[in-house]
Amino acid sequence: MDILLLPNQKGNNQAFIISDLPFMTYSSTEQAFKNAGLLMQAGAHMVKLEGDIWLCDTITRLADNGVPVCAHIGLTPQSVNVLGGFKVQGKTEEQARQLLESAKKLEESGAAMLLLECVPSNLAAEITQSVAIPVIRIGAGAETDAQVLVLHDMLGLNEKTANFVRNFMEG
Repeated sequence: MDILLLPNQKGNNQAFIISDLPFMTYSSTEQAFKNAGLLMQAGAHMVKLEGDIWLCDTITRLADNGVPVCAHIGLTPQSVNVLGGFKVQGKTEEQARQLLESAKKLEESGAAMLLLECVPSNLAAEITQSVAIPVIRIGAGAETDAQVLVLHDMLGLNEKTANFVRNFMEG
């Protein structure tokens, strides 16, 4: 992974930068530790990892070494082929229970923030109430702490726009 180092975060005096660890750059704790370090050296304030409770050991290692982590659960685009496509996650009672359990365990492991993508709004609200860390949503109702709007979605630059996105280019 090539990283351009930006000393003193030139060009950024106010934005909080969360950098997504790319696909297959955190398949082991050692690999995640090395690559998260590179991202932090390049100016990131936090790293985001997509996954589930299998990330707990990695999150603990990163957090114990001063790397703030955002854990991304629900629809995780890096795993979309395993999930069967871009589909709402947590629709069944069992899936919802697993996501709630994952959120709690990821927080216990040291995650400083949780990103929920494409989960039912009632589940997002329940998860938000069950953890003490901020919960951010992408297509997960309004009962979380904040939301992410993806630029490409807002501008209609993707082939298919998610049903929760308003295309701001259409007026």
